[in-house]
Amino acid sequence: MPTAIAVTSPDLVLPPTDRQTPTAAVLPPPEEQPLGDALSAVQLLLDQHGYVVVLHPATLPAAHRHRLHTVRALLETDRLALLPSDLPPLALGVLVRQLRQLSVCDFGPGVVASAARLLSHYLYGGAVLGSVARLDQVPVGLKSHAKSWVPGSQFAVLAAPRPALVRLGSAKDGRQGGGGADGGSDAGRLPGPDFATELLVARGRLATDWPTAALAPAWGVRQVGECPLPASSPAWWGTQRAVEFAAYLPDITVLYQLVSSVRREVCTWCGIDLIGDRCGFCSATVTPPDEHPRRVAGALTRGNPT
Repeated sequence: MPTAIAVTSPDLVLPPTDRQTPTAAVLPPPEEQPLGDALSAVQLLLDQHGYVVVLHPATLPAAHRHRLHTVRALLETDRLALLPSDLPPLALGVLVRQLRQLSVCDFGPGVVASAARLLSHYLYGGAVLGSVARLDQVPVGLKSHAKSWVPGSQFAVLAAPRPALVRLGSAKDGRQGGGGADGGSDAGRLPGPDFATELLVARGRLATDWPTAALAPAWGVRQVGECPLPASSPAWWGTQRAVEFAAYLPDITVLYQLVSSVRREVCTWCGIDLIGDRCGFCSATVTPPDEHPRRVAGALTRGNPT
């Protein structure tokens, strides 16, 4: 029985890449769904799948976040994982799709939930912006803030896995938006993955082909796809003038091997298998096996009881 994957917005449910990838359930905000209906919907998911993993942006409005915690508390369940993410919207949608792919593999729910943190490190999410004046998610220097007011200025911003910002110049001087020498050198200044990826591009109200014409060749991506811009992207990036992009591992075989290569741990609270150092369902931290003897020895040396 595959673990159910749920999200808080329909634009986080990207089209599947194959027929085996299941869809994700959408848990709407309180103003769109009464509490009783929300409880029934989540209970049905638990009855059908056993466990539910909910991915949501860390910037989710407080009322929506409180609704998720209320549902979990009222159902008195430890089989509902609530996982906030700092990824930008398009990259988060890609992560959701990757977990949907993994949910039908032979991984337990604890491994699927904790795989979200692992796979986040292999996602390169960013955008080309017409202004960074209202960008709060990535550090922006005063000089870049000032230059964002210059007409025609555009910026390539990487939010994950490490923040970076490159000013692409002015569209008036012919350097912006194309795949020429300057566009290519700008793309080279934006740190990219050192493994094979595909690139997904979501166009907003900004006229540029820089992600496909300059960034894709510089990063050596194998294939470029396009999708609608997520509804939450303008607020996340601080501007409607944005073209968002995300480079990712597309092959389910690679994803499976990546997750399988990590040592399994057992949550001391839930008792389920997981990877990493934190349980996605109860948030309990996992103490590596070789650390416990050292902690006990240290406590004995100080004269403290174990």
